[in-house]
Amino acid sequence: MRRIRIILRTLFFVILFGLLHYVLPQHDVARITSTEIIRADFSWYNRVFYAQADSGAEELANRDLRLINTQKKRTFLLGFIPRDADEIMVYRNEDTGWLWPPLYLKFDSSDLHAEASAAISAQGTEQWVVITHYGWRNRFLTVYPNAVGIREVDGPDVRIIPWFNIFFFVFVIFAYFFIRAMWRQFRERKIDPVVGDVGDAYGRVEDRASEAKGRFSRWLDSWRSRPRG
Repeated sequence: MRRIRIILRTLFFVILFGLLHYVLPQHDVARITSTEIIRADFSWYNRVFYAQADSGAEELANRDLRLINTQKKRTFLLGFIPRDADEIMVYRNEDTGWLWPPLYLKFDSSDLHAEASAAISAQGTEQWVVITHYGWRNRFLTVYPNAVGIREVDGPDVRIIPWFNIFFFVFVIFAYFFIRAMWRQFRERKIDPVVGDVGDAYGRVEDRASEAKGRFSRWLDSWRSRPRG
C-alpha cells in the first residue's frame, strides 16, 4: 500500500510539473529568420496541443497556421543558464482567446505576425528579440510552442528574469501554507472534538458491553457451579 501511495504521488507531481512547464511563460533570445503561413491538418494525437482558431473565425478540421522561424540561443535549466550555442526553433502564432491557457488572453496573432515580420534579420545584421511563449516543440508530433509576445533587445547576451514565474511559485507556496494552517485550525476546532466525542462514546459502549459480558459470564458460571440433582 505504501508503494502504491508513493507511485501515485510521484505520478501526480510528474503530471503537475509537465502541466506547469507547458502553460507557464518561457523566454527565448532569438533571431527571426522568416515568417510563413501554412495550411495545417490536425490529427487526434496533436490537436490538443493547438489553440483555437483566430477570434471571430470558425473552427475547422484544417486551417491556416502562422509560423515564426528563428535561430535561438540554447539554454540550460528551463532557460535560466544561457549557452554559447544556437539552435533552430519554430514557433506558432495563434490566438488563445478566453479558453486554454486562460492566463494569456491572446487576441492579437495578426499584429504579432506583423511584428515578427518586421524583426526579420540576416547573419551579419542580426536583430535579437525575446520571444515569450508557452508550450513545447515536438518534431515527431509536429507541435510548436505558441508565441505570445516579441520585444527587441540589444544583443544575444541579455539576461531574462522570469518575474511572472517567480511570483507565481511564491504565491503557490504561500497559498499552500495558508490553506494548510486553515485546515489545521478547522480540524482542531471542528473535527478533532467530534472524533474525540465519538471515540469516548465508543469507549463507553465498549465498557458497557464488556461489563454486560462479564455479568453474563458470571451468571453462566453460577449455573455451572450448582450441584446437579
